[in-house]
Amino acid sequence: MRSHSLFYSVILGLLLCLVGSAASAQTDTSAPDTLNRLDEQGRKQGWWQLQAPQPGKTGYAEGGLVEEGRYADNKRDGTWRRYWPNCKVKSEITYVKGLPKGSYTTYYEDGTKEEQGAWDLDRNTGTFKRWHPNGKVSQEFIFDQYGTRDGEQKYYHENGQLEADVTVRQGREEGKLKRYYSNGELQETVDFTGGKADQASFKSYRPKQRVPEPAPSKEAVAAPARTAQETTNATDFRAEGWNILYNKEHRLSQQGEYRKGRLWNGKVYKYDRNGLLHKVEVYVEGRYVGKAQMTEDDQ
Repeated sequence: MRSHSLFYSVILGLLLCLVGSAASAQTDTSAPDTLNRLDEQGRKQGWWQLQAPQPGKTGYAEGGLVEEGRYADNKRDGTWRRYWPNCKVKSEITYVKGLPKGSYTTYYEDGTKEEQGAWDLDRNTGTFKRWHPNGKVSQEFIFDQYGTRDGEQKYYHENGQLEADVTVRQGREEGKLKRYYSNGELQETVDFTGGKADQASFKSYRPKQRVPEPAPSKEAVAAPARTAQETTNATDFRAEGWNILYNKEHRLSQQGEYRKGRLWNGKVYKYDRNGLLHKVEVYVEGRYVGKAQMTEDDQ
């Protein structure tokens, strides 16, 4: 009896999802029409709903709603909504003549906002915001009309505390970059001019309390090997021993103890497309254990 109840609950949930989406389509009264209509020339017109199965879309129940929106002369027009297999909205994207243009929002599978901003064909413009899965803000950026970051850029820890703050002018850092620990304490500062850091201005501060690094899991990602673009500074690379590696932009990329040429105990530094450090990965016994913050040892 329990299996039958579960079956009917799943079916009821699917029907509610389909009915709800159909109702939302009917509320668009700008041009009442027949669902999934083709005109005399075979062009898609009006409100369309795409249901499973769809190429490349897995996890949906048969007939489950994948996405919906309006077509005008075979081109997407207005807001299109895509759905997760659990019926929650996955994205809301504005189209103009078949191309993404205007506001958009993406969501995590539980319905929490993931990202919000505006697109102009293939680039972000204006304000941009991204959230951690826990609902706390992760990033706040500003893009110019050409899709280049311009203005104050902010990163946040998962607990909501400010992680980094820097001003970017036409894609290049200008002025003082400040980074903070997750408890709000100042972590480091460095001065930028035209996107280049003044190494002599670099200052770092140890936190009052240091969080112990967790033990690695057997299923964790293996530590990365040294790439051809990564080099040491004035010393030979030690396949067995301690190394500090720099990438082709001369930024710190790996640091720690190596075994057989691969990082064993140490850190990997990840930068975004504008060269800003946004993540420090910690590896213990050759396995990823989580993120850490830089201290003066990471210079």
